[in-house]
Amino acid sequence: MKYTKLTLITLAVAALMTACGQKDTSTTTTTGQAAQKAAPVVSVITAQAEDVDVTNTFTSNIEPFATNNIVSQTAGRIVSIKAEVGQKVHKGQLLATMDDVNLAKTRMQYVNDSTELARLTELYNIGAVAQADYDMAKLALNITKKTYHNLAENTYLRSPINGVVTARNYDKGDMYSMTQPIFVVEQIQPVKMLVNVSESLFTQVHKGMEFEITVDAYPNEVFKGKVNLLYPTVSATTHTFPVEVICQNADQRLRPGMFARVTANFGTNHHIVIPDVAVVKQQGSGEHFVYVLQPDNTVKYTLVELGIRMGNRYEIISGINEGDRIVTEGQVRLKDGVSVTVK
Repeated sequence: MKYTKLTLITLAVAALMTACGQKDTSTTTTTGQAAQKAAPVVSVITAQAEDVDVTNTFTSNIEPFATNNIVSQTAGRIVSIKAEVGQKVHKGQLLATMDDVNLAKTRMQYVNDSTELARLTELYNIGAVAQADYDMAKLALNITKKTYHNLAENTYLRSPINGVVTARNYDKGDMYSMTQPIFVVEQIQPVKMLVNVSESLFTQVHKGMEFEITVDAYPNEVFKGKVNLLYPTVSATTHTFPVEVICQNADQRLRPGMFARVTANFGTNHHIVIPDVAVVKQQGSGEHFVYVLQPDNTVKYTLVELGIRMGNRYEIISGINEGDRIVTEGQVRLKDGVSVTVK
């Protein structure tokens, strides 16, 4: 009987120890769950305002400042070609000569008309020729003179500008058919770009305003340009107006057809600037938010309007105030109104 009591006591002690062990395990589990539910840890910065350049970048293609199609007014055989594609030419330089048969005939007529007028002038001065005959001789000479000079211009084809030959469509000996220009000469010093500027900037753009130009061909260089012409009307469809920007292109490295980015500075704004990691994009809406730390250590999900991006920072146009504390790390576990722990 004593043995039985001892056994019972032993079993009771063992059961009590087991119960205590179970209680400790439950406590540990509860503690772990509480740790899991602990406030998220975040990093914050204080929003500060600074001067932000108001810049706008427009895209365009570089165009020659002037383009001339070198042609003859009449069809004829090309006697000689004096220039080649890519060659730089100066104003007045001879590029090609056409058959000069008509020019030679007109030259003879010009000489004859000059001689005849000289003869009639002497007679007119002594009263031997009527006024009408004298006037007709002068008119004939003027017509022949103009015809001769016109034929000379269309026989000896010269460049009207300083530029570069960008096309040659005929060879020596070809019959010029008047379907294509013999040469195309483009002035590339300066060059120009036509950009479409938003109507909201209409009053801020003026002639002589400076622009910065970048092209893919020279990725580490910035070229300077100025507004040369402002078009006076605004498109009712796009609400933009054309602006012609010219670049002197002294070294002629900018060439027609290059894709260009044209940037202008329209002053400065004093706006808040925050790191880009603080900005949360709302999927599917295009809206952007930040978490703002409240005095009670909760966070507020706040809509913001972004301005320009500057490297790894964003300009904030509206939504937060200077001095607000903005979450920059730990947003994954956050929701509006959640309590947080600040590092």
